[in-house]
Amino acid sequence: MDLLLNFSFTSTLFFLLSLLQFSLLSSSSTLHPLAAHSANLHRNYTAISDFRLLNRRTFFSCPTNRNFFINIDVISKSNSLLNEEFVNVTVGGITNPSKDHWIAMITPSNANVEDCSVSSILYGQTGDLTLLPLLCHYPVKAAYLSSDPDYLPCKKKGCVVPPVGDKCEEPTCIATLSFHIINFRTDVEFFLFDGGFLTPCLLYKSKTLSFQNPNAPLYGHLSSIDSTATSMRLSWVSGDGEPQQVQYDEDGKIQTSQVSTFSQNDMCNASFLQSPAKDFGWHDPGFIHTAIMTQLKPSTTYSYKYGSEKVGWSEETTFRTPPAAGDETDFSFIAFGDMGKAPLDSSSAEHYIQPGSISVVEAMKEEVERGEIDGVFHIGDISYATGFLVEWDFFLHLINPIASRLPYMTAIGNHERDYLQSTSVYTFPDSGGECGVPYETYLQMPISGKDQPWYSIEMASIHFTIISTEHDFTINSPQYEWMKNDMASVDRSRTPWLIFAGHRPMYSSISGSLLIPSVDPSFVAAVEPLLLQNKVDLVLFGHVHSYERTCSIFNSICKGMPLKDINGIDTYDHNNYTAPLHAVIGMAGFTLDQFPLLGIESWSLSRVSKFGYLRGHATKEKLSFEMVNAITREVEDSFNIIKAQIP
Repeated sequence: MDLLLNFSFTSTLFFLLSLLQFSLLSSSSTLHPLAAHSANLHRNYTAISDFRLLNRRTFFSCPTNRNFFINIDVISKSNSLLNEEFVNVTVGGITNPSKDHWIAMITPSNANVEDCSVSSILYGQTGDLTLLPLLCHYPVKAAYLSSDPDYLPCKKKGCVVPPVGDKCEEPTCIATLSFHIINFRTDVEFFLFDGGFLTPCLLYKSKTLSFQNPNAPLYGHLSSIDSTATSMRLSWVSGDGEPQQVQYDEDGKIQTSQVSTFSQNDMCNASFLQSPAKDFGWHDPGFIHTAIMTQLKPSTTYSYKYGSEKVGWSEETTFRTPPAAGDETDFSFIAFGDMGKAPLDSSSAEHYIQPGSISVVEAMKEEVERGEIDGVFHIGDISYATGFLVEWDFFLHLINPIASRLPYMTAIGNHERDYLQSTSVYTFPDSGGECGVPYETYLQMPISGKDQPWYSIEMASIHFTIISTEHDFTINSPQYEWMKNDMASVDRSRTPWLIFAGHRPMYSSISGSLLIPSVDPSFVAAVEPLLLQNKVDLVLFGHVHSYERTCSIFNSICKGMPLKDINGIDTYDHNNYTAPLHAVIGMAGFTLDQFPLLGIESWSLSRVSKFGYLRGHATKEKLSFEMVNAITREVEDSFNIIKAQIP
């Protein structure tokens, strides 16, 4: 407990001192050494795009002698924007192409892209302690015009002055860029800037673009509500707050949605400071609809659609219920952490990008479409929106082909919860002020209560205990008592396998930094004895962006080693149980961490620094696992856990 308090105090002190020094810095367009340190400190938490520092720069007025012929033409498939499409944005009328020309997609269109220097101290909370002033609102997407290879050499020409004969009096240059757009309910404008992102100034803005149906029901997400598999929760997002419906099954069963949302007032502050989620990162989340589909059968396929006559209906989708607790049937699932999202076009998101997320989703989608998977477990660091709320829409859109087909179960991570005034164990500003509110609203799990994001669920032969490493886990805390009681209550004759999952690991060969270590000894000291006491078979964690598997371990000592089966696969025999084995599976999207070349402990049996996910298959006698490389689809590591069924 002392270590935990010291860690929390240190992180809080660092946070406040950083902001204090940050507020005393003079205005400049170069990085202060403190900012450079911050970038290094946070590099393990994000892939940083070129445009991430844009909001930390001075906004200048462009000189008055600029070209007056500039125009922006946005080519959509319709007169208004569809729920998803790639639009071509053509910028013409440029007389002098420059590598400093860039275009930003801003939503809503009335967002302020002027100088907000008086708010400069607020931006220190993102982890980028650069010098300000800054732009008031961040761009959803941005790209240099030079990403069109024909732009700088002016291979595509136009003419805005009426031609004389066959020649233009004033030839100009053209750039065309493609932007992937999804329906985030608010209108859009494209802004053309000069000066790069060090000294940006506004040249031109496009006409306002609106979505064809901003109230459309979108991003359906399924989750289990209990272990009977006879009911499933469906959640979706719409711009309309009136109740809608889900229609399902061949006989047309109907359930009406409950509607929820959240506002800027629900986001956290840091004492006298507004958070990114309250300030420059805020975007209206619309309305989250939730309905419970009942009278279902386990391991059965159903079709459904959701919406209303007023707002329209989603496409009809099929889903499969998981097997019920104790069912003799086989059960297959996917597990991973730290996925997030990335642009589907060549633009750069302003904030966090998780480069491996697209390939991981594509690989998982193939397995889901083949009907080989019964459930998904995403254990923390979900969207990496971190206070930039529109990025939740991009994440929900990305996972929709999977989450709409089977239960997509989640655990909360530091980038969903942690903030100075969030009451989290760790007080770094990792959630950007979200403090778990968007997470619990978008991804409704069968939790114990509001802001108690721990739960258990049983599917076939497995009991899953899902915890929050960001909430108090110390002895006698509410979560600790819940963990203890939940695992002690498992009927091992009904569900012989016990899998424990949370975000931050207990073991990792990648140590992190002195200030932000990968492993918190206080967490290990409090919770690890419960795992051994309740004979947990497998422990799954994320947070470290790689894959690593241990021996059967307790107190940093190998209590048992796997043996090779006839296929050469490491097999842990839990007929003679000694301790749980641990697997870190945070390799699903975030820039990968690399293992040290020296100093690897003997308890670390397998290490893979490649994008992928863990694929599991369960019978009552055997658990089989494969770490799948999302790029090649090859298996990078395999292991089994075996035991006879307990009578």
